[in-house]
Amino acid sequence: MSTSAAAGAFVTQLRVRPDVTLTVVPEGTAPTWLIRVQAAEVHDAVRVACAPASRVADIKREVMRVLLPDVSALDGYLVKFRGAEVRDEGITLGGLGVQDASLMFLTSRTRRPHR
Repeated sequence: MSTSAAAGAFVTQLRVRPDVTLTVVPEGTAPTWLIRVQAAEVHDAVRVACAPASRVADIKREVMRVLLPDVSALDGYLVKFRGAEVRDEGITLGGLGVQDASLMFLTSRTRRPHR
């Protein structure tokens, strides 16, 4: 196994629901990547089979459907990649610079105080 394949296997297995792999690809496209998306509020993550042409908004919607099913306001949450907010969720993963085995975060737009 190559170093990048080993790193990819590690990233997509780390603290994810073992029974859930979401598939988010445009119609007529096959998934070529496996990324990990973590929702901060529930301390949980899922694997997403996707493609460079997959849109961030579609991935956000599907991850929220599984990890945050009680939340109906998608705009109340943001997606982060490499520590920065993805402001244009209509962008494709390839356009954003996402690669196989990348990690994305999903978190609330409002900060909650720690007590």
